[in-house]
Amino acid sequence: MISMAARILLLLACAAPLVTGCATYRFGNGTLYAPDVRTVYVPMFQSDSYRTTPSVDVGERLTEAVCKEIEKRTPFKVVGSEAAADSVLTGRVVADTKRMVVESPTDQSRMVEMNYQVLVTWADRGGSVIATGDVPLPAATVDVGQAGALVPEFGRSVASTQQEAIEKLAQQIVGLMEEPW
Repeated sequence: MISMAARILLLLACAAPLVTGCATYRFGNGTLYAPDVRTVYVPMFQSDSYRTTPSVDVGERLTEAVCKEIEKRTPFKVVGSEAAADSVLTGRVVADTKRMVVESPTDQSRMVEMNYQVLVTWADRGGSVIATGDVPLPAATVDVGQAGALVPEFGRSVASTQQEAIEKLAQQIVGLMEEPW
């Protein structure tokens, strides 16, 4: 017969490697993102675009979409000040173009392509660019682009096409926050 004290010592000896071995193990979507970052500050994206919708420009709409996407897809929390954040995600809309793709015989546009280009930087509190893993970022800023197709015959408007492109841009920007495999 094994005494109660010996059983407890045996149980502790078997459990100790399990507990210490799992201390750094991550699972779920937490494995996709930097473990040392918990909060992100997203200042208003700057916009070099002259196109605006009523009372809201592209930079404001993109900032809002990026914040929503961060909260939805990542374990990070968006905070309202740089002092409270572990990292800062900044962006600048550098190009906003419209190009006619299909034209009717009466010179009316049947399909217009709208394109946005955004320069994005994600840096930690010290200002160094966050680039983890074996695949480094090519530069301090990353160029992200997205196009949307405006086809009036399908009920598309300029506003709906812009919003679709902005939402897809936000998804791409938040996708850049994932760690490489």
